[in-house]
Amino acid sequence: MTTSAPSTRTRHVVARAGEIKPGDRKLVEIAGRPIALFNLNGEFFAIGDKCPHEAGSLCKGKLGSFADSDEPGKYHLTHQGEVIKCPWHGWEFDIRTGQSYCDPQQVRVRSYDAGVAHGSDLLTGPFKAETYKVTVEEDYVVINL
Repeated sequence: MTTSAPSTRTRHVVARAGEIKPGDRKLVEIAGRPIALFNLNGEFFAIGDKCPHEAGSLCKGKLGSFADSDEPGKYHLTHQGEVIKCPWHGWEFDIRTGQSYCDPQQVRVRSYDAGVAHGSDLLTGPFKAETYKVTVEEDYVVINL
């Protein structure tokens, strides 16, 4: 029987879902770490913002596709709008996984779980504030600790 360790990940609210339209992206920072957040047709994906080659900002890169070919002169596009190209030297990464297309065996950027949570889900409790009994005695307010 295998058991999994409890998750030590913490959730960070970084934006309202509606402020990042499909095809758009937003640079966010969590604990000093720059992260590029992308909306791909209503699904959200997050990768480290720094290209592993020379630390170019992937959030500033151009979205594109991957060209695949079965024979010379014929190709088709895959991963349409899901590939980010580093603006400095053109290294390409899959937004969904962080996988590199330049050196897929050794190069990738870190990917992070991203998704939409309803506001009410973020505020689930139980939350309990410390309270004190308050009474009025002969026109004086008294707090009992």
